[in-house]
Amino acid sequence: MIISTLGVGPSGPLFLFWAGRRGRSPSPERGHSSCREEEAVDSTAFEARFVAETGLAAQIANLAEPVLAALGFRLVRVTISGRDGMTLQVMAERANGTITVEDCAAISRRLSPLLDAHDPLPGRYRLEVSSPGIDRPLVRPSDFRDWTGHAAKIEMQQAIAGRKRFTGRIEGVEGEEVNILERDGGQSIKLDLTRIAEARLVLTEDLIRETLRRAKRQSLAGAAAEDAAD
Repeated sequence: MIISTLGVGPSGPLFLFWAGRRGRSPSPERGHSSCREEEAVDSTAFEARFVAETGLAAQIANLAEPVLAALGFRLVRVTISGRDGMTLQVMAERANGTITVEDCAAISRRLSPLLDAHDPLPGRYRLEVSSPGIDRPLVRPSDFRDWTGHAAKIEMQQAIAGRKRFTGRIEGVEGEEVNILERDGGQSIKLDLTRIAEARLVLTEDLIRETLRRAKRQSLAGAAAEDAAD
């Protein structure tokens, strides 16, 4: 998972560093920036999430989402944990599901002064901007469509026939329902997307292979676009 972190809070200097790397962050070459900060993107082009945060995380999500949209990204999830004292994680991606280390840095640069100004969390905390990862959360209908054929774990807001948790292969999306084929010869179940509390992909060898294939295709497409621009 790609991660950049930035220490933020009401006092003291800010420090930007990369996971597994020390020193100054790399600067993209002029004309080859993977995140053009001056380019505004119409937020209506981004599909709304059906999973929403609560409490402080919801407040931060409301602050972060317009900033991400202006940079060409969409919010996946905001979480607050006690890791490393206190960590605020903002998970983001482009509409095609990609994000780079340079993208994470650009998001951090935009979010950190906004968070300092609004001061949503007490004391010092660490801002962590990351990709969704392989076993990613599923927060939009398009997430289920994009990963049809792969296994997912889903927890509902209310019990259905005495159950809240379901695990199975994503069979497709029809309207506001996702069709899940349960494991071990189980039945096919339709779940209301608007009533899902949490959903994420199950880490499997097939999922890892498919993720690597997609990453390779995106890399080749990006290289071809750069060659065409030169």
